[in-house]
Amino acid sequence: MPQGPNDRPPPCVVLGLETQIGLCIVRELGQAGVPVIGISHDPRAIGMRSRYLTKAIVVEEPRSDSLSRLIRSIGNDHGHCPLLAISEANLSWLARHQDEFGQVTPVLPNPTAMSLVLNKQATLKVAKTVGISTPASVQPRSGWQLSTLLTKCRLPAVLKWSDPNLVAPRLEHHGLPLLKAEYVHSPTELQTALERYSVIGEWPLVQEYCSGYGLGQFFFMHRGKVVQQFQHRRVAEWPPEGGVSSVCDGIPLHEHAELRSQSVALLRAIGWEGVAMVEYRFDPARQEAKLMEINGRFWGSFPLAFHSGARFALLSYRQGAGLPLGDPAAPRTDLRCRMVATELKRLLRVILQPGLIADRTFPVRPWNEVCRFVRDFFQSNVRYYVWSSDDPRPFLTDLGNLIYKVLRLS
Repeated sequence: MPQGPNDRPPPCVVLGLETQIGLCIVRELGQAGVPVIGISHDPRAIGMRSRYLTKAIVVEEPRSDSLSRLIRSIGNDHGHCPLLAISEANLSWLARHQDEFGQVTPVLPNPTAMSLVLNKQATLKVAKTVGISTPASVQPRSGWQLSTLLTKCRLPAVLKWSDPNLVAPRLEHHGLPLLKAEYVHSPTELQTALERYSVIGEWPLVQEYCSGYGLGQFFFMHRGKVVQQFQHRRVAEWPPEGGVSSVCDGIPLHEHAELRSQSVALLRAIGWEGVAMVEYRFDPARQEAKLMEINGRFWGSFPLAFHSGARFALLSYRQGAGLPLGDPAAPRTDLRCRMVATELKRLLRVILQPGLIADRTFPVRPWNEVCRFVRDFFQSNVRYYVWSSDDPRPFLTDLGNLIYKVLRLS
C-alpha cells in the first residue's frame, strides 16, 4: 500500500489489551508514529490506559457479532488498515470470520501452518524431519495399558494437551481443569492422572521430563526468509517448575547458532509466515536442547523483544498494511526484563510453599532468589513488562486491579 510523503500511516487495530503483550504492541506501534485503535472486552485492561492509544474501545462480548460489526465500522471510518491479535482464541475466531471485516485486514498465519503449530504432536513430527531433538512423547489411546506407556516414555514425565484450545470446551463441560502441564513421578501418579480423563475419551500427551531452562528463539518470516530474529533464556518462571516467563535475558545471536538454523528450517518446513516463537528446554550440563512447542503468535515475554528494539509488532503491521518491511536493525541482546507481580508470587511459592512445586528436581534456593529479586531493581539493564516511565498509567491500572482483586477475595 503506497504512501505519499505527506500521508499519515494507516491506523492499526489491536485486539486484546488485557496483558503485557497487547500493551507493548501498542507502545511499539505508537512510538513509531502509527495511530493505534485498541479493542478489549475488559474496561480495566492495562493496555487501554496507554498514552500511545489513539482510541480505546470496550466490547463486552469477545468474539461476537457486535465485535464483527465494530471492526467493520472501523474500516468504514478509516479505510484499509491491519488488525493484530494476541490470543490463539482471537486468532482462530478472526480466521473463521475474516470475510466479515470489510476494509480491516487481520494479520493471520496460513491456516494449514497454524493447524500444525496448534497440534504439539504434529509439530514434533515435522521437527524430527529437520534434525531437531524432541522429547519422547506418547499419545495414549482408548484401551492402552499403563505398561505399554511406560515402555515408550520413562518417568518422570509431563502431561500436556496436544491442542489445548480444542480440548478446553470438553474439559469445561465435565468440570475438569485445563492443566497446561502436569508432572507425574510414578506409575501410580500417571495412572491416576490418565484415569481422570476417561470421561471425555481423550488423553494428554505423555512426554518425558526435560531438565534445564527455557530457551526461546523468535523470528519474523516473510516469503521463507528471516527478516528479524531474537532469542532469550528464561531466568525465572511461574510456576517455578516451568511455565510463563517472569524474568528473562536477551542472548547474543552468536550463541545457539546451529539450533537457530534448525528453528528456521522448521518454520520453512511448516510454511510459516510472520511472527513465531520456537521454544526449547535447554540443558546446559549436556548442552542439549529439546523442542517444546511453537507459539504462532506474540508471546508472553514479548516486552523483552520490545525493549530490545526487535520491532516484531511494527513488522507485522507493515506486512498487514502492504508497506515495505525495510531492513530492521539488529536488536539489543544485553537486557533483562521482569514481571514483578509474578516474581512476588513465585517467591512466596519458593520460600513458603516449596512442597507445592511439582518438579521434585527443582533446586529450592530461597536466599539466592531473594537476592536476585532485590538486586535487579538496581541494575541499569533491567526493564519491566508493564512499568514505563513515559507511559505510567498502565502500571497504575495494573496495581489498582491487583488491589481490587485482593479486596474482593478477602
